[in-house]
Amino acid sequence: MSRRPAFTCAACGAVTAKWAGRCDSCGEWNSISEEPAVAGPRATTSSRGRRIVLTDLATTEPPAPRALSGIGELDRVLGGGLVPASALLVGGDPGIGKSTLLLQAAARFSTAHPVIYVSGEEAPAQVRMRAARLGLTDAPLRLAAETSLRDILATLEVERPALAVIDSIQTMWADHVDSAPGSVAQVRAAAHELVTFAKRRGTAVVLVGHVTKEGQIAGPRVVEHMVDTVLYFEGERGHQFRILRAVKNRFGPADEIGVFEMTGAGLAEVANPSALFLSERGAPTAGSAVFAGIEGTRPLLVEIQALVAPTALGTARRTVVGWDGGRLSMILAVLEARLGIGFADRDVYLNVAGGLRITEPAADLAVAAALLSAREDVVLPADTVFFGEISLSGALRPISQAETRLREAEKLGFTTACTPPRARADTGGRIEIHPVADLGAFMDKWFGSIDR
Repeated sequence: MSRRPAFTCAACGAVTAKWAGRCDSCGEWNSISEEPAVAGPRATTSSRGRRIVLTDLATTEPPAPRALSGIGELDRVLGGGLVPASALLVGGDPGIGKSTLLLQAAARFSTAHPVIYVSGEEAPAQVRMRAARLGLTDAPLRLAAETSLRDILATLEVERPALAVIDSIQTMWADHVDSAPGSVAQVRAAAHELVTFAKRRGTAVVLVGHVTKEGQIAGPRVVEHMVDTVLYFEGERGHQFRILRAVKNRFGPADEIGVFEMTGAGLAEVANPSALFLSERGAPTAGSAVFAGIEGTRPLLVEIQALVAPTALGTARRTVVGWDGGRLSMILAVLEARLGIGFADRDVYLNVAGGLRITEPAADLAVAAALLSAREDVVLPADTVFFGEISLSGALRPISQAETRLREAEKLGFTTACTPPRARADTGGRIEIHPVADLGAFMDKWFGSIDR
């Protein structure tokens, strides 16, 4: 009896019996494609298996051993280094520097451990050219250009490296799957085989993944569930800064970031990103406010830039770079509803300097300060930082790790901070704190009387 084809959603991995334009599981449009059906597993019975070992919650185990990659910012994001028998997935836009970062990390790691770098997109000569540009030609790193998953696994079984880099998972081809490389079935099968090898042989496997136009790693979402760690390499092509962000980590904290600077000699680590992000700030101007944020466990100061101009069109424009556009609309609505300050007849442009993307709501107050500063052409003090979450009522809500933010601001020479109530820090009185309860008090403190 012939098997019917199956249809799989590339976004969530859900399987349906027929094609549809929209996935019923995750709601994505045009994400369902056909793949050959796989025969289901035979029925299992207890007599065919083995008894598994059960433990309790009080059982203690030693922490997972780690090996340093040689790049401090990468080790920070991983939670302290590479864990043997782990699987990592690294995604990012084309040309952002994924291969450069992994080649640098693999070359440094190879000085103490055997490493194999498999490229499915470039020839070995191209990888060598990049290594020569980065000054890595003396590293004992072994290269291969191959897309056959069977041959790659056979080589890894013989060589038994401590680290294997697969660039990229979308180019791998499993001959037991009847579909083209890059399809949902191929990506899922290749990822499953490589993760299984990592767990069985104790090799750390790094998979490079392409991203979609929405910024998500291409292929079925189930691949992200298979691996232990998912890293995103972010940054604007026009900026020299790159952010490596952990969105999933079974061996360390999620949302931790590492900061790099793209130079002619490759990616350089940024030990003090706050100072670097603020180094090009220049003279204070209207529409500029400094936000004291937290990325993972690291305090980070960054400049929020706003421009407000009369609109020449019937509908005002809202352009945002580095922040959530929906959050900006909410802040504008609160300013108009609670303070009577309207932006309906003005174009609003908001930018996070340096190419960083901010996700935490604590940036609300800095964004509001930049918007009001740009609208009223009022220059905010250059030695002041802002942070606080704005509620729909216009009140400022307390946020976490206020003391860490204030200590970082004090270290970089800031003397004043505008914060929500109850934000305190033991800084020896070197930074003056101005708590504000709501947007009305904030406006009176920093802008005085505004024509509404």
